[in-house]
Amino acid sequence: MNVLVTGGAGFIGSNFVRYMLREHEDVRIVNLDLLTYAGNLDNLRDVEGHPRYTFVRGDIGDRKLIEKIWQSHHIDVVVNFAAESHVDRSIQNPGAFVETNVLGTQVLLDAAKRHGVQKFVQISTDEVYGTLGDEGSFTEETPLKPNSPYSASKASADLLVRSYHETYGLPVNITRCSNNYGPYQYPEKLIPLMIIRAMRDETLPVYGDGRNVRDWLHVEDHCAAVDLVIRQGKPGEVYNIGGHNEHRNIDIVKRILTLLGKSESLIDYVEDRLGHDYRYAIDPTKITQELGWRSRYAFDVGLAETVAWYQANRSWWDRLLGR
Repeated sequence: MNVLVTGGAGFIGSNFVRYMLREHEDVRIVNLDLLTYAGNLDNLRDVEGHPRYTFVRGDIGDRKLIEKIWQSHHIDVVVNFAAESHVDRSIQNPGAFVETNVLGTQVLLDAAKRHGVQKFVQISTDEVYGTLGDEGSFTEETPLKPNSPYSASKASADLLVRSYHETYGLPVNITRCSNNYGPYQYPEKLIPLMIIRAMRDETLPVYGDGRNVRDWLHVEDHCAAVDLVIRQGKPGEVYNIGGHNEHRNIDIVKRILTLLGKSESLIDYVEDRLGHDYRYAIDPTKITQELGWRSRYAFDVGLAETVAWYQANRSWWDRLLGR
């Protein structure tokens, strides 16, 4: 099976490339990544030269390049991780998010339709559902109510993917996951940012009062779920992927400080983000019941392993931060 993984040099994409090569001897991976700030080939040094792995540098919006990839590698499956993904950046520059997340997805869909792929999997986010109060969880039937330019661009891409199934019969799935954590995550995200700043004894900026709640999912559990969706997902269906690990941001920060033996005096409460969603929580019942997926990582174990990884791989993030 020839799998085109877009955004495969990013955090989740690189973990997925490694996972698929490790778990399936019949899988060949073509990794297409533009290597913008969050795409990093250091994430995949351990698979360079692998006989079933090919890297192509380029943009998912480049129609000529996409066609060339299909002609050269006879793609069977597309897994679209490629996306601008940081909410703060989307507030500053919404156009870049529309260009990559919406128009780029449409280019991939056209190629997939033209060449008749076995499966097109769109990797989305729970942020397309908007925000929750203190109770309840997002299901696949929850209406889309995105609140940031980032989540609006992802919701738009999801609707395009759905339309290609309904209109053209393209075999698609959409996965919507909760917040991922684990090794190789770019340091702008909450967990790696707090780990690195605490290791340097720098202040830890926490938005507002820190009580915003997120549902956390280890990246390895996410990779296993996407693998199942490729092989067993019913065409046209959406699958939510969540870890049942709801925690307030401030509690995550305090756990990291404890793991590193640092003082809570490093915490610095800063002005809240514009349009900051209060709470996300994913109900993964559908993928659990229909495909048999279960999260494997307990959050305390996964967080401790993640902190240890950043401690052991300082050279990786030092290069990213230009130090």
